[in-house]
Amino acid sequence: MPDPRTPRGPAPSVDRTPAAVGDARHVVIVGAGFGGLACAQELAGSPVRVTVIDRRNHHLFQPLLYQVATAALSPADIASPVRSILSRARNIDVVMGEVRAIDHARRRLLLADGGHVPFGTLVLATGSAYNYFGHDEWARHAPGLKSIRDARRLRAGLLRSFEEAESYACPGRRSALLTTVIVGGGPTGVEMAGAVAELARFTLRRDFRRIDSHEARIILVEAGPRLLASFSEETSDYAAARLRGLGVEVRLGAKVTDVSEGAVMIDGQQIAAANLIWAAGIRALEPASLGFEVDGAGRIEVAEDLSVPGLAGVFALGDAASFCQADRPLPALAQVARQQGTHLGQALLAGTTRPFHYVSRGDTAVIGRHAAVFETGRWHLRGRVAWLLWALVHIYLLVGGEKRLQVGLKWLWRYVTFERGARLIDEEEVTRRGPGHSTGDGETPGSKSGR
Repeated sequence: MPDPRTPRGPAPSVDRTPAAVGDARHVVIVGAGFGGLACAQELAGSPVRVTVIDRRNHHLFQPLLYQVATAALSPADIASPVRSILSRARNIDVVMGEVRAIDHARRRLLLADGGHVPFGTLVLATGSAYNYFGHDEWARHAPGLKSIRDARRLRAGLLRSFEEAESYACPGRRSALLTTVIVGGGPTGVEMAGAVAELARFTLRRDFRRIDSHEARIILVEAGPRLLASFSEETSDYAAARLRGLGVEVRLGAKVTDVSEGAVMIDGQQIAAANLIWAAGIRALEPASLGFEVDGAGRIEVAEDLSVPGLAGVFALGDAASFCQADRPLPALAQVARQQGTHLGQALLAGTTRPFHYVSRGDTAVIGRHAAVFETGRWHLRGRVAWLLWALVHIYLLVGGEKRLQVGLKWLWRYVTFERGARLIDEEEVTRRGPGHSTGDGETPGSKSGR
């Protein structure tokens, strides 16, 4: 018998592919966000064997995540299990795991649990995280919004601040509790600012006795000269005016120079704020750590067919890919990732590659009740019509008829009653953060394709 005291070598790596691939082509997709899921759905029911890997078990509709953070929707309204979405496709398997490395020589992915998944074709759709521009320590005090956990933390922070402000007599402390600073004037920042303003304006007025809703202070900080930089100047001006009408302080050309617990430094001025929210830019999540050469935003530069130059059978899409069209990189939008995923899935199914061309379906952002912007080509819509189009587009893009019906009915009820039904403070989040703390621990988001 072997001596039990003899040191043992590392356990052999286990093939985590759920089903035997055999002679079939095997496509492995890393990330079940918009791009990865679209690619998998194009390959559903085909002779191609597909394995989808994600560190989480659900697909998340990130464009509506801010509504979870502001108590308008529940997490289950915008998230669906990946296995459920792909359950009818017998040729697709799902692995819940985290990719730690790629063995290109042996063509296999090495997982964090010690297992591996071999691949014939590899598709990277690993999504993005927020970019703190060299100050990653700020993430602890000013969390971004990329996961359900992020949204729950922000929701707990906002609601906890209201609860504490109700019982604080000290004006200075109450002012800090009712101050929210949002960094970043893109669509996410604008939508978050409008939603927080409406939450404070209506919820505080109806549900609290000692707080005047006008005490709530929401500050939106943008380093550039205008909000919604990818939209027209007229649209940017409209968004700023509507936000100011909701009571939001819009600070343009302002820079955040420091972030600490309960405070932010803006152009040399320190502002005490219980809730700090980061929405100021993104970076690709995984490619650099997996050994790929990346650009300044952490993205892999891909060829016109979405392939990674120099690596046969390896592709990247969505927020993980730097793809230029008309000499400009495509933005990190859900519709870009979906179109790339659909295109690549069709190409892999046909066994050929062809150039990808992005066709914009329009850019949209909601500001508040009856206020939204929608631009496509020469059409620039603002106000009620844009608000209705925004709602219809987002309901359509949700995965599954049940989700569409749930969200549509909740929005209708909220429109009629001004109620927000998910105003729950998670006890675990309150315990983790402590009284008056509104920050998370800078959790790194999973493999999701972002907005």
